[in-house]
Amino acid sequence: MEERFLQQLKKGVLELLVLQTICRGPTYGYELIAQLGSRSGGLFTLREGTLYPILYRLEDDGLIEAVWQQETGRAAPRKIYSATEKGREENERRLGLWAGFRTAVDHFCGEDAGHE
Repeated sequence: MEERFLQQLKKGVLELLVLQTICRGPTYGYELIAQLGSRSGGLFTLREGTLYPILYRLEDDGLIEAVWQQETGRAAPRKIYSATEKGREENERRLGLWAGFRTAVDHFCGEDAGHE
């Protein structure tokens, strides 16, 4: 039961975290998965099958753009994702919404929540 609840919480914020990470600088899929895992202390460990639908949705919405970058030598080309201006603006808007949401939940679950 705990795992299911945790999955629902993660699902709700995953797109926000992906966009926020891309807004910090251009990145590619594998690096994005690694950043999300390391910056969250392992809480957000993603598979490609979870990440890429989010990336496609963000790209379809015009919030990120992708370009293929050819690596040197025999390395395969990488699809590099960058935030658009619209994406940076939307990221700021979503961070504001998240801050309000987090404050409301913290207030609701705070020590005095049962006494109001």
